[in-house]
Amino acid sequence: MSHRIAETHPVVVNPWSGLRQFTAARIALGRAGVSLPTAPQLAFQLAHAQARDAVHQSLDVTALKQNLLSQLSLPESQCFILHSVADNRSAYLKRPDWGRRLRDSSKKTLVEACAIKDKNDSTASWDLAFVVVDGLSAIAIENNAVSFLNAAYPKFINEGLSIAPLTIVEQGRVAIGDEVGEILKAKLVVVMVGERPGLSSPDSMGLYMTWEPKTGLTDERRNCISNIHKAGMSHAEAVRKLAYLIREARARQLTGVELKDETDATQLSKQTADQNFLLA
Repeated sequence: MSHRIAETHPVVVNPWSGLRQFTAARIALGRAGVSLPTAPQLAFQLAHAQARDAVHQSLDVTALKQNLLSQLSLPESQCFILHSVADNRSAYLKRPDWGRRLRDSSKKTLVEACAIKDKNDSTASWDLAFVVVDGLSAIAIENNAVSFLNAAYPKFINEGLSIAPLTIVEQGRVAIGDEVGEILKAKLVVVMVGERPGLSSPDSMGLYMTWEPKTGLTDERRNCISNIHKAGMSHAEAVRKLAYLIREARARQLTGVELKDETDATQLSKQTADQNFLLA
């Protein structure tokens, strides 16, 4: 009898299978003998292929620029396409340090843009600069950058912040934003970058914020908001968290390990006070 049941039901179901509705993690997949069942094995191979494709896919910077200018109603002079020292994807993946520095022609582009501002504006500095970087997942930028900036850009303009021209960097890594921000003389830089693809999120975007950016800063000087994608953190929530961090960074004139994201704690405290009469 047991032999006939095994033939009819070759997959042994994991008793934790009900928990899969709460997470994208690969848990409770069951087994067929001592191996994974065919369906989850094929799903894993597909996710792995999608992650690899995301790493190697190039970003259509021209289309992205036109989309940003159109959606944000900006003139051509308010968005620049830049490039890191890495000439191509192969060099970028083999030499991470090349992705952290701008090539000379891109530096010249920004320096000339700043010279025009210096001539026309005695303050010659910006409160905030957004740097869009392909990173390790161009698809993350394609899927998230425009929608995020559609929500963030007008919000910060309405709050009275001066925003530098947008920059889009090919073959870039997080630290390249420090050089861009330094040349633009921005008080704060926010790098929007495609994060390293995972097996459940090949299109996740991260935000890295730095106060007084300059070449050579290290990670402890930055704040990070990660996992921004359709199945992760929403664009609205990311804007809310970023707005809090920007307010605190401007007030305290710092970012990094000394600046904590307390948006969740503040919201939880308010909800608890509303729900518990002992705290009212």
